[in-house]
Amino acid sequence: MLKMTETAGLLAAAFMTAALFGVAPAHAQETATRMPGLAIANDQPIQIESDKLEIKEAEKRAIFTGNVKVQQGDTTLQSGLMVVHYKNGGDGMTSGGGDIESIDVSKKVLLRTATQTASADKGTFNMVRETAVLEGEKVVLTQGDNIFIGCRLTVNMGSSEAKLESCGGRVRIQLDPKSRQSQ
Repeated sequence: MLKMTETAGLLAAAFMTAALFGVAPAHAQETATRMPGLAIANDQPIQIESDKLEIKEAEKRAIFTGNVKVQQGDTTLQSGLMVVHYKNGGDGMTSGGGDIESIDVSKKVLLRTATQTASADKGTFNMVRETAVLEGEKVVLTQGDNIFIGCRLTVNMGSSEAKLESCGGRVRIQLDPKSRQSQ
């Protein structure tokens, strides 16, 4: 299950890096930018905790419910519900060889890395399309005193592009000038 937290860990880090160093308007209906230099580190073990785990081999799903916590290194993903969908022909969860197609998280999603935090109502990580989407009434990303607010964040891991949408309102960004000096 390495791909799950690799993608989740890159979600916040990728957007934050792009927004801080890319050219992005502070008030717009959506903000898009490129994120060069994305790298995936898959050399650390993953720990998953939840109140309940239900494996549905016939449906190619594993359902984690209640206080779900996924930890890999400095990256933590928390939610109330996480559903892992396996590709047809995958070995499944019980054999440890399941090929993950997508992961859905919902019920207060919180993603933390060593330097960033992202929160949303729900999220989807599509391993086939290499996309990650966080959605909600208010999607908030922070890095230090820098804050990014929208309602839908989409990250394409293959092309290193990210887009923060406002869903009818305006995207809000607050940048701390001191954060750029320390980098």
